[in-house]
Amino acid sequence: MAQLIYASNMSLDGCTEDERGAFDWAPPDDEVFAFITGLMRSAGTYLYGRRMYETLAVWETDPSLAARSDLMADYAGAWQAADKVVYSSTLAEPSTARTRLERRFDPGAVHDLKATAGGDLLVGGPNLAAQALAAGLVDQIALFVWPIVLGGRNPALPTDARIDLELVGEHRFGNGVVHLRYRVR
Repeated sequence: MAQLIYASNMSLDGCTEDERGAFDWAPPDDEVFAFITGLMRSAGTYLYGRRMYETLAVWETDPSLAARSDLMADYAGAWQAADKVVYSSTLAEPSTARTRLERRFDPGAVHDLKATAGGDLLVGGPNLAAQALAAGLVDQIALFVWPIVLGGRNPALPTDARIDLELVGEHRFGNGVVHLRYRVR
C-alpha cells in the first residue's frame, strides 16, 4: 500500500500563513528547493484543497517559472508529472492536466487510492491534512520548519487532536530551515 505523506512549510510557532494569509515568508534557497523537489518527485499523486491547488497550479500554467532556472524547471516537471486530486466545493474546474476535482473529502476513497496507487501520495494544506489525519490515513509527516516566528494563522498541525509520532529523519539546511520527518504511530 502506498504511503500518504503530509508535507508542509511552517514557522517556528507552527503557522503556515502570515497574518495576511500569505506564504511568501518561506522562499526556499537552492538547497531547500532541490530537497523539496525530491520529496515532490517521490510521490505520484498530490491531494490539495482549492487554495493550495490554485497557489501551485502556476507551475503548469505559467511557463516562465520553469524558464528561470534548472531547479525551477525540475520542480515544474515533477509537479506536472504527478496526478492531482483537488477537494473543493467552489472550484468550477481545474486549470491543469492530470487533475481530478472532488467536491468533498471521502476517507474511503482516499484509502482505496492508497491501496491502488503505484507510488506514494502527498497531501498539501493543513485543513485537508487535518481531515486525513483525523481519518487515520496519514502515514508520515514531513515538516519544513523555518527560522521565523510569524504570529500568523492556519496552524500546520491540528490543535484539537493527539497524534503520536516517531522521528524517522531530519535534515538541517544552511539557511536555518530544518526538515523533520515523522512516522505516524
